Amino acid sequence: MNNKTAMVLMLAAVCSLAGPHVTAQTASGQEPAASSKSGQVASDQDIELLRKDLRSQKKQIIAANLSLTDSEATKFWPVYDQYQGEYTKIGDAKLALIKEYADNWGTITDAQALDYLKRSEEISESVIQLWKKYVPLVNGVLSGKKTATFFQLERRIELLMDVQVASLLPLVQSQGQ
Repeated sequence: MNNKTAMVLMLAAVCSLAGPHVTAQTASGQEPAASSKSGQVASDQDIELLRKDLRSQKKQIIAANLSLTDSEATKFWPVYDQYQGEYTKIGDAKLALIKEYADNWGTITDAQALDYLKRSEEISESVIQLWKKYVPLVNGVLSGKKTATFFQLERRIELLMDVQVASLLPLVQSQGQ
């Protein structure tokens, strides 16, 4: 599998959490190999189904591992949906950065490489700030243990996605090799 193919596949996974406006064309930075309209629509549909499936799976994982009473669930899930909406915006920023990296692959300068690193750190900090914002909100509807469990689950899911993305992104230094 070549680097560009790996990046496109990885972007499809990131798109699943990024939001509904990402298409196969914007994810890869190129027109699909088959440039027919029907081929593009199929790719968009595949990506949208993957997004919905992963968001649904994430919610199912949380529901299965966070034992909520009916009363807690009634209060928690609206807070979760609000949180997820904000988290999706961070995913959009991550996707934009990865898209830019893919678009510039092969010609990345030292300055661009450092800029990508800085922006990646800013995205990671955004996630931390979002968690800090939502810990008291979640703790307002759940006990301390359940709040901690929720954020443990969030962190595990994020780490799994990050490992998958990192394993597919080629190293900057290898672009000339």
